[in-house]
Amino acid sequence: MRCRTLGVFVLAGLLGAGACARDDGVAPAPDAPVATPTGPAGLDVMPMVFDPALRPYTLSGPLIPAAVTMVSAWDIPKNPLTDASLEGTEEGERVRWGFRLFMDTPAEAPQLTPSRMSCGNCHLNAGQRELALPLVGAAGMFPEFNGRAGRDFTLPDRIVGCFMRSENAPGGLTDGAAGVSDGRLPDPASDEVLALAAYIEWLSDGFAAGENPPWRKQNRIPADALIPLDQLDPAVGETLFTEHCVACHGEDGQGVQIGDKRAGPLWGRGSWNDGAGAARVYTLAGIIRFMMPYLNPGVLTDAEAQQIAAFITSQPRPEYPHKDQDYQTASVPIDAVYYDR
Repeated sequence: MRCRTLGVFVLAGLLGAGACARDDGVAPAPDAPVATPTGPAGLDVMPMVFDPALRPYTLSGPLIPAAVTMVSAWDIPKNPLTDASLEGTEEGERVRWGFRLFMDTPAEAPQLTPSRMSCGNCHLNAGQRELALPLVGAAGMFPEFNGRAGRDFTLPDRIVGCFMRSENAPGGLTDGAAGVSDGRLPDPASDEVLALAAYIEWLSDGFAAGENPPWRKQNRIPADALIPLDQLDPAVGETLFTEHCVACHGEDGQGVQIGDKRAGPLWGRGSWNDGAGAARVYTLAGIIRFMMPYLNPGVLTDAEAQQIAAFITSQPRPEYPHKDQDYQTASVPIDAVYYDR
């Protein structure tokens, strides 16, 4: 099977192989050399421009449908880098930088991203795929109450939280990565945060404020299907991980090289820290259940997704240094296994 791409690879999933795509949507020059790297399971990857006019499937509203193929892997229905209406404006440049930050956060903001995680690792297809934590229309829901913090969050507040937890920004100050960190942490007024907010707001153009898009918050396993934590077995999860995940993430969970990108690391110092949402067993299980394996999402059962999440959560990861400030006005969720109770 051949994957048509836009020239270079873009990571396409928290737990799956990178989609094959050039993140700017620009075709390579006609005389440019054509690379043919080999992806997981011997997949031969051929660079080729994605043409939305030839899209062989119908979008689910504004979103790429959850059932994906290597065709949809690099599809970005709304791409600011190819939107001529953004040309020559300060706001347009901010939106475009936000998109680049979203797609390759460690490269665009290394001082705030000592991990190897990008926003696009969790929010697939630039936040525009069904059942893959889509962000289309999400900006209108802020301010929104955040139970962990016990207060309303603005959109920039929420993005700061992602930098602090999923990107492990504090790790740049504490783990000897001084050569990367510039000695600051993100705040709601940081240029990087405002650029990411501008991109998400651009994705939300035309959506009414205060109305939760129907595709938001769908990555959840039903309460009656949740397995008690003490009945989950990381050894069972490891067996399932070997069967379904190592082709893209490797046995060490650090990601297989695909072109010039790797799938996001699932544990270790390059992964999200233990204060992140994905560090909660049931939260991670919901992501796995609906988004993975990348080319065959939904094949795992609720129980299998939870077992894999238990295995991943059993592995070492960076420590978030401010967990004692979380859940001051609410009980610690039962699956937040890194928190003292």
